[in-house]
Amino acid sequence: MAAKKKAAKKKATKKKAVKKTMKKAPAKKKKSKRKPNPAFMKPMTPSAALAAVIGPKARPRSQVAKSIWDYIKKNKLQDSKNSRMINADANLKVVFGGKSQVSMFDMTKLVSKHLS
Repeated sequence: MAAKKKAAKKKATKKKAVKKTMKKAPAKKKKSKRKPNPAFMKPMTPSAALAAVIGPKARPRSQVAKSIWDYIKKNKLQDSKNSRMINADANLKVVFGGKSQVSMFDMTKLVSKHLS
């Protein structure tokens, strides 16, 4: 006895025709170099405590942060176990408000108090 297998009927779904619309290409804008925000480039004068670390010369915030990192790397003040933490020496302790260890994310907040 040969058993006949019934073929499973699949429902045929009709695909709807999709109208293709032509999109107009937007007019190409001339790309110009990105201009820095003038507020970030404004020279800031460091306080006496901060001047002991980076020098008394007025400079933009970005250069202040770079100078502090140069000082930290030169004096090996970055924590060896947790590199996000900065161990303050005598000069930086004054800038950091008496804290002996500060997170690199809190550093900019503490340093901004010493800029005018």
